[in-house]
Amino acid sequence: MTRASGNLLTGAAALAAGLGLWLFAGGVDLPVVTPAKVGVVMMCVGGAEVLLGLYRAVRGPAESR
Repeated sequence: MTRASGNLLTGAAALAAGLGLWLFAGGVDLPVVTPAKVGVVMMCVGGAEVLLGLYRAVRGPAESR
């Protein structure tokens, strides 16, 4: 598994988990954090990770430079 595909897989998983939290955990009250807000942050981080994976996939391997 290349770093690009690893970033894509990790980012997609974080994006999906964040979307699940944002959609389905809105009514849960925790004393420190709100799960819906954590879901939004996870979606942002997952999206950034997917973009990094796409950039690495397009750029190509490091040994060719």
